[in-house]
Amino acid sequence: MTRRILALCSTVALTVASIATPAGAHDELGRRIAAMSLPEKVGQMIVSYVYGDSAASASAANEAMFGPGVATPAQAVETYHLGGVIYFTWSGNLSNPPQIAALSNGLQRAALGDTGIPLQISTDQEGGTVNRIGAPLAISPGNMAVGATFDPRTAQDAAKVSGAELRALGITVTHAPVVDVNTNPRNAADGVRAFSDRTAHVAAFGAAAERGYRAAGIGTTAKHFPGLGDTTVNTDNGVAVTDQSRAEILRTHVPPFRAVIAAGAQSIMAAHIVAPALDPSGAPASLSKPIITGLLRERLGFNGVVVTDALEAAALEDYTDEEVILGAVRAGVDQLLMPRSVPGAIRILLDAVASGRLSERRIDQSVRRILKTKTTRPYVSEPPTVGTPAALTTMSGIARRSITTLRSAALPLRPGQKVLVTGWGATTTTTLAAALGATSLYTGSPSDALIAQAVAAAREADVTVVTTFNAWSDPTQPRLVEALLATGKPIVVAAVGTPYDLASFPSAKTFVAAYGYQPPSLAALAAVLRGEAPAPGRLPVTIEGLYPYGSDGR
Repeated sequence: MTRRILALCSTVALTVASIATPAGAHDELGRRIAAMSLPEKVGQMIVSYVYGDSAASASAANEAMFGPGVATPAQAVETYHLGGVIYFTWSGNLSNPPQIAALSNGLQRAALGDTGIPLQISTDQEGGTVNRIGAPLAISPGNMAVGATFDPRTAQDAAKVSGAELRALGITVTHAPVVDVNTNPRNAADGVRAFSDRTAHVAAFGAAAERGYRAAGIGTTAKHFPGLGDTTVNTDNGVAVTDQSRAEILRTHVPPFRAVIAAGAQSIMAAHIVAPALDPSGAPASLSKPIITGLLRERLGFNGVVVTDALEAAALEDYTDEEVILGAVRAGVDQLLMPRSVPGAIRILLDAVASGRLSERRIDQSVRRILKTKTTRPYVSEPPTVGTPAALTTMSGIARRSITTLRSAALPLRPGQKVLVTGWGATTTTTLAAALGATSLYTGSPSDALIAQAVAAAREADVTVVTTFNAWSDPTQPRLVEALLATGKPIVVAAVGTPYDLASFPSAKTFVAAYGYQPPSLAALAAVLRGEAPAPGRLPVTIEGLYPYGSDGR
């Protein structure tokens, strides 16, 4: 199987080159597009999820989404000439590396047999909290942890490792890096997904990440233009609005996108955020011509692929399918990510061209941009090689450099102490307890009864480590921490989300920011708590009234 796939790689590489060779083949690309049918062109603009762990997996869920007789992922790709497929765990795509690589190869065979054009296969693998594929891959600690190293080379290293592992699985595009500037501590969209709350910091780390992904041979999708850092609402769940002025947005949130464009970003994701200062009509950025064409394309000079954020998002629920699909394309978008109905979206575009409301020339513009990105070899070896010692070492090294100790009264933990680990995250508390040789009591968002149970256990322990995650958004977590502090026993607060949590219990005498709960971060956190490693990280954000940007607690 492996030899056959590698042989196919050589053959298909010639096809890919003929589609996307940039210099001297401009007319050839035009001829390729001219030979495509309108449905084939429109299909290239659609990126959808599919159900199943193999290209031939039949599923009633696929038929419900794509129509009768379209039961397998391969049939969905062939029937609608899909330009892209996005992988998720909940859709059954991501069980283990050999399965993922086989699925990718199967979908590529379907795409190449249909149109001769490789399929874009993508997923959201940012590291940290947004991480679709776990072990045995080497997982990045996440952007804010990377930002806490204050060394952009760590962003490049993490991206290069992550990108190479995704490519080994047949994934050609990662929907990363996030280059939002997290200026609002109560941001439910970004938080630890952002490198920092400082524009220059995000720009430097975002550009470095872009270079790392490019070195790994994987496409990227910098997001979420024009920036979600000032909002409190995640557009997946509702309407997000920024009231910042045009000057503020251009000064604070746009420069990181300029930086990743300069670093070679092939794709940028348009957010559904409403920015009246950029578009007084109140249209979400993803449907706004002033924002997509006026700002991104004309002012920033970006001529790559613009993809929407997921069109199933709650932020767009007041818009009809036609308003969403045509609005996005008229705004200057090229790829429609996860439309509410794939057949419906395609029909809307075909009807719009037939009626003259949308020109085929406009469709061709997007198809040209999309085909230019399809330059990587579509097939991969089976089984894939991931999780190498070198890759794991890179990620663990970054995590060790990120841990930030702001207050250290109860540290280090001493041998022989009876340690309790409690708080947020079932896996987090058990994993950390195992690393510390401690007992664990998971509380999550605790009830009064669980708080009382944790307090009783803390009274019996010599020291308690309590984990928190975005405690500012969950009043039960501060109540737990305050109750533990009231025992008078040594309490170590370990934030495995944003470090803003300290503002919710400022009297805590020991506070360590790990910025994440992926295995590398928990291992690094445990080493710091035991006194076996330093905590060289610095705050990449400001904790208002307590610690400034760049602080290391000393």
